Amino acid sequence: MKVKENAAYRITDMEVSERPREKMALVGPAQLSNDELLAILLRVGMEGENAVEMAARLLRDFRGLRGLYQSSYAELCSLHGLCPAKAAQLLAALELGKRIARVENSKAVIHSPQDVYDLVGYTMSLLEQEELWAIHLDTRNQFLSEEVIYRGSANASSVRVGELFKTAVRINATGVILIHNHPSGDPTPSPEDVALTRSAIQAGKMLDVEVLDHVIIGQGGKFVSLKEKNLGF
Repeated sequence: MKVKENAAYRITDMEVSERPREKMALVGPAQLSNDELLAILLRVGMEGENAVEMAARLLRDFRGLRGLYQSSYAELCSLHGLCPAKAAQLLAALELGKRIARVENSKAVIHSPQDVYDLVGYTMSLLEQEELWAIHLDTRNQFLSEEVIYRGSANASSVRVGELFKTAVRINATGVILIHNHPSGDPTPSPEDVALTRSAIQAGKMLDVEVLDHVIIGQGGKFVSLKEKNLGF
């Protein structure tokens, strides 16, 4: 999109087919850039900055969608030109996206580490600190629920292994997949990751809940399956 080098360049100065809302009506939301989609949520800009320019500035300030996803209401309100109403609109849209993802999760069937990544990998790759999650499955490997087990550096000594299975036993899950993220972006398993996996497998056998895998999520679509690597299994 070509934007004039004029601080007062308005959305109405664009060709009709290039205005975000009109463009969405013509070609659909998938064809719009992040700037354009965000501009639709903002609706209007401010003096000297139209909505698309403001959207581009927000994405720069937060270093992309990942940063915006992690932002708080207070952080958004502190930005120049972003009033409480606009901040609320952005957070509401982000929360709806999270809830839609949870609805889609309820239909999932897990057959591979890639399925695990498709289910929760992107969300976990956005986390700033390490978290350990569990996905609970039935006898047909169909998704039952997901649960955050632990926040912080996860290892066999800091995580109470029994906590991994409390919900699984309550909902009669027959399988559990452990997932945790490496905020560094490198999903290479550590010795502590392998030790946790081994302890979880042993505890699961006593409770008749099988640990099917332990998947480590990095960034940029990277992940490692400890089962595929035969680490701890």
